[in-house]
Amino acid sequence: MRIRHSQRLSSGSASRQVYAALREAIIDGVLEPGQRISENELTVRLGVSRTPIREALARLRDERFVQVVPQLGTFVTRISTAAVEDAQFVRETLECAAVRLAAERADAADIAALGGLVRRQEEVVAHADFERFSVLDDEFHAAICELSGRGFVWEVAQRAKGHLSRVRRLSLPQPNYLGEMVVEHHAVLDALARNAPDEAEAALRHHLRMVLSAVPAIREQHPDYFEEEERY
Repeated sequence: MRIRHSQRLSSGSASRQVYAALREAIIDGVLEPGQRISENELTVRLGVSRTPIREALARLRDERFVQVVPQLGTFVTRISTAAVEDAQFVRETLECAAVRLAAERADAADIAALGGLVRRQEEVVAHADFERFSVLDDEFHAAICELSGRGFVWEVAQRAKGHLSRVRRLSLPQPNYLGEMVVEHHAVLDALARNAPDEAEAALRHHLRMVLSAVPAIREQHPDYFEEEERY
């Protein structure tokens, strides 16, 4: 297992930082579905004792990111349809409510700022920079939530969408996927610029469901990453 240097612990609660590092590693695929997690290795990699490691793993277990198999150890969970659908439901509900408010509040300066994010997305698409695109995608959605006047929506959605993000990261290399996302960002932006709440909500809802539409292709490429009881 590898954890990027930027994830190494610095200050604050050790268990909280271990949790954040492991959660990100699972979402990013650094820790792959089905992979066994070694507490001994984590203590060395992260420079902490077993206590914060175990506390972090207990939290991840409650969130269905890891599972403990008696006599065998702790493993990264495979991607669950139920968990992905739950995360999709929460994110869609929160962000679609937020985009309606954003459409009512957006002014020329707001649209210009969002447009700048979309233009930067277009630049990284040309270079197939998946990691940078993921960051800019999050910035675009976070900015809409902030524009709504309910900035906390993004924080709640971030906590809830972990399992959806696992699929999202796998979907980015799919053919034409990034380009389609940019087109849909333009559709949302256009509705916001026209201060049209209904159209903004419809465009965003369609956009957020793109991840689910990519699941069959992702599962075909990575069958070992998914639980068996898939409904796609």
